[in-house]
Amino acid sequence: MKALILRLDAPMMSFGTVIVDHHGYIDRFPGTAMLCGLIANALGWEHGEFERLQELQNRIEFGARWDVQPERMVDYHTVDLGQPKMRDHGWTIRGKPEHRGGASHVKRGTHQRYRHYWTDGLITVAIALKGDAAPDLDAVRRAICRPVRPLFIGRKTCLPSRPLLDPKMPVVEGEDILDILRQVPAWDRHGNTRLYDALVACWPTGLEADGRAMIRRVFDLRDWANGIPVGSRWQTEGVIRSENQ
Repeated sequence: MKALILRLDAPMMSFGTVIVDHHGYIDRFPGTAMLCGLIANALGWEHGEFERLQELQNRIEFGARWDVQPERMVDYHTVDLGQPKMRDHGWTIRGKPEHRGGASHVKRGTHQRYRHYWTDGLITVAIALKGDAAPDLDAVRRAICRPVRPLFIGRKTCLPSRPLLDPKMPVVEGEDILDILRQVPAWDRHGNTRLYDALVACWPTGLEADGRAMIRRVFDLRDWANGIPVGSRWQTEGVIRSENQ
């Protein structure tokens, strides 16, 4: 198996998960749909290419490891639906304003939102593609090196601090994703290689863990045609140790 090695490093990162009311929560690790969107954006695909996006999502297999542990931040902001720009024609693609049902304060009032982020962390991600369909891993590597559009990590406000592809080990070969993650050196805050004993990670189920681990259901799949989250999968989470330990 071969996998691309990404170093996701940014002041803010968002690995979106299930939204509850006005809270946009995040997961501990990147999701399949997020990585699919990142690759598709680099390739220059459009939102309307539903079949290509769905096929790409189905082919993605990945593992991730926090080299620098992040801090959680909650961003509070408001949306004033009573502003003229929110009421006038042209706000929606149908040429007429759209409001929630219910009382006037719901339709025209100020809504509060809480968006969750990871800050000041650095996470290493190994991505493999199952099957022989296009794009292949080399095409994805070239696209991430020279993306058609600007790339972001989760939300559009989450701009990377460095090029995403590992400059020294962009592609690594191994028995499986977990073996590949073990081979990749950990980085410190400045991108320098550092020794480590155990780092928090996730990887596909069915692979041998380094110690105590748990299997968790994650909700990171997307129905691209309808633009909604759908489905779940099982993921192993625990600690990973270097193959040299």
